[in-house]
Amino acid sequence: MSANVPVHILDFIRHLLSATANVALYGMNHPQVEHLSSQAYAGILTALETCREFSMLVVDDELIINGLPQDPSLVLDRFAQILKSRGIGHIKVLEGVSRQELKELIAGLARQSETPGVIASSEHLRLGRVELSAGGEGWGRHHVPIPEMPAEERDRFMEIYETVKHHHKLKVNGLLEVVSGFVEVFRQEGRPLLVMAALRDTDEYTFTHSTNVCILNLAQAMSLGIQGQLLNDIGVAAMLHDIGKLFIPEEILTKKDKLTSEEFDLMKQHPAKGARYLLETPGVPRLAISTAFEHHMKYNFSGYPQVSSDWRQNICSQMTTISDFFDALRTRRSYREPLELHEISEMLQIMMGNDLHPLLTRNFLQIIARLTEPSV
Repeated sequence: MSANVPVHILDFIRHLLSATANVALYGMNHPQVEHLSSQAYAGILTALETCREFSMLVVDDELIINGLPQDPSLVLDRFAQILKSRGIGHIKVLEGVSRQELKELIAGLARQSETPGVIASSEHLRLGRVELSAGGEGWGRHHVPIPEMPAEERDRFMEIYETVKHHHKLKVNGLLEVVSGFVEVFRQEGRPLLVMAALRDTDEYTFTHSTNVCILNLAQAMSLGIQGQLLNDIGVAAMLHDIGKLFIPEEILTKKDKLTSEEFDLMKQHPAKGARYLLETPGVPRLAISTAFEHHMKYNFSGYPQVSSDWRQNICSQMTTISDFFDALRTRRSYREPLELHEISEMLQIMMGNDLHPLLTRNFLQIIARLTEPSV
């Protein structure tokens, strides 16, 4: 989905770049630098009037603002290059940011790339790296114990899905509580919770699959430095990505044999049906609507639904596509056993750059590879 950067954030970035360039010419205390810094700061304050924070993330030389990929532009491309050259993978700007914090960021960005020193985070300007290593090595065949999904969350989520299945309104608040609980548990015991999602080999049913995809998405997002409301929205989007399947005839969903072309055409309608349902449901994050619609598109748009050539897929949808594919292969089906991790690794590496986003897939492989490492 194509996205345009909010005008006040664009003003902030434009003036930040100009101030950074002028520091190299005149120094931090020059009136021109002070003027441009003031304009950049005004852009920040205006942007924060409508939200308490905003985030910028660099993935594969692409700038993601508040979870949305941006249309190409000289300003945004240049900003992404500078952040990457300074070792910054993501920036979060929080309400209460001061002029001094912004000046320290400008001074750090103005350093030549070979100059030693790390740009430090401050209270309201959080900086971090995004490490996307080429993962997949050392994948084992051994089994890791799987904790059970807590009964309270399981029952609550089942109630949510039964509500939708019977064509009643979705209880968004209950879903938000489930995801918030996952985020909190993940912070405390990330590895055991991730193991539950990654290595579960029971029969698939909708809530288990959606829960697994949610946990795998949270692992991806947190490894990229995503926090706060955006992290919760990514979890909610994952939980609801397959909601459209509840509007597909059950005999098609549970059919053991290969679907006919007519049945597959019906199955391909579930992203649009899910997005339409969520669009009409108050309180659902917009990110969840996009993800429900886009999660079968694939990186090269060879999937479905078909869209225009200039469509910009949301980063959450791309993460969900990876998590969805992985969990489907790790789930026992009526016609096959779960695949081993090393088999899935090989498939994911083949699909990188075609079906799946290459850097996000490498990051995912690195996350899952750590599951086979001995616990310390």
